[in-house]
Amino acid sequence: MPQWKQYSGIWTPTQQLQAIAAGTWTGVPQPELYAWGANTDGQLGIGTVVNTSSPIQVGTEADWSVVEAGGDFSAGIKTNGTIWGWGENQYGNLGINSIQPQSSPTQIGALSNWSKVSPGNLHCLAIKTDGTLWAWGRNNQGQVGTNNTVSSSSPVQIGALTTWANISAGKASSYAIKTDGTIWSWGNNFAGGLGLNSPSATHVSSPVQIGALTNWALVSGANYRAAAIKTDGTMWGWGNGNDGALGIGNVSPVYRSSPIQVGALTNWSTVSTPQNACISVKTDNTIWSWGNSTPGGRGSGSPAASSPVQIGALTDWAKVITSANGVGSFGGAIKTDGTLWLWGTNSSGQLGDGTVTLRQSPIQVGTLSWSSASGGKTHTVAVSAETN
Repeated sequence: MPQWKQYSGIWTPTQQLQAIAAGTWTGVPQPELYAWGANTDGQLGIGTVVNTSSPIQVGTEADWSVVEAGGDFSAGIKTNGTIWGWGENQYGNLGINSIQPQSSPTQIGALSNWSKVSPGNLHCLAIKTDGTLWAWGRNNQGQVGTNNTVSSSSPVQIGALTTWANISAGKASSYAIKTDGTIWSWGNNFAGGLGLNSPSATHVSSPVQIGALTNWALVSGANYRAAAIKTDGTMWGWGNGNDGALGIGNVSPVYRSSPIQVGALTNWSTVSTPQNACISVKTDNTIWSWGNSTPGGRGSGSPAASSPVQIGALTDWAKVITSANGVGSFGGAIKTDGTLWLWGTNSSGQLGDGTVTLRQSPIQVGTLSWSSASGGKTHTVAVSAETN
């Protein structure tokens, strides 16, 4: 992979000099934002509410660092640290201090110290560069984490800690990992989806630690379930295991209210949780999935799989695309050459191949090189990794 693809956003002068010295300088990265799929609430950010089945650039700026798709909305952070939202906004999930939908990116407040963002179905999580954790949007089941059930249309800080490292918003639940490797959850606990070993009717309105371990690396929240990878490369899941979505060898209805290991392997690298399925890339760059294959979200035409099954035989997969809390029945991944591949439901053109045809196996999106991509309920946003 070209050296510059290891960096996001615009290179610093030091990074540029290092690349020139190494002979890998290929020009200035242009992190342009593209979107496609359903646009009924303006979630594509292109100033209209017209669907599109092929990638279309959002604005003309080449300054996007992190962009993620929520249910029917999107959120992103620019290279200057400002945070933006657009699309559906019924519960204030855009964080712009109103409940009016926006068909173009609208800045959330005026601060420029945001580092990570994760939109759920109707709420959103974010971390600032100082390690503080913030949330906004619908809060009927405590998913905003502010120890109440009052929705918020602007960012509200969760506690006062400055040790938050990673976040993932589920459908009506939230997950986060601290710098000490502990993992936390809050919100809807149906089917034990919070992993707290508590009854499924017990929702939680502020962060509660899952177990006592300190070796969690990343987590992906879904629809009443979650998947996570530890620092030792093992994969874990909990919550709603219907159709084999937990990957533990059982396709019948099964709930797990605390983390259970998926197999015994120690080479898992990334994981994403589209509707009723899991998709993961291993350290050997192979890609795997499990769960329900209908309507194609698992990337395979075969029936539901209750344990990980490899998608194809290639060894050039780099990372899975982030998935909006398990409400979208499509998935995808980016290869080591930067190409983007998607599969699954395509009723609104969310696969970006110019059609609305369901795809049971990976299909390439255009010819551009991509640094990241994220799937919502029926739309996709992605940042280009091209240079000029």
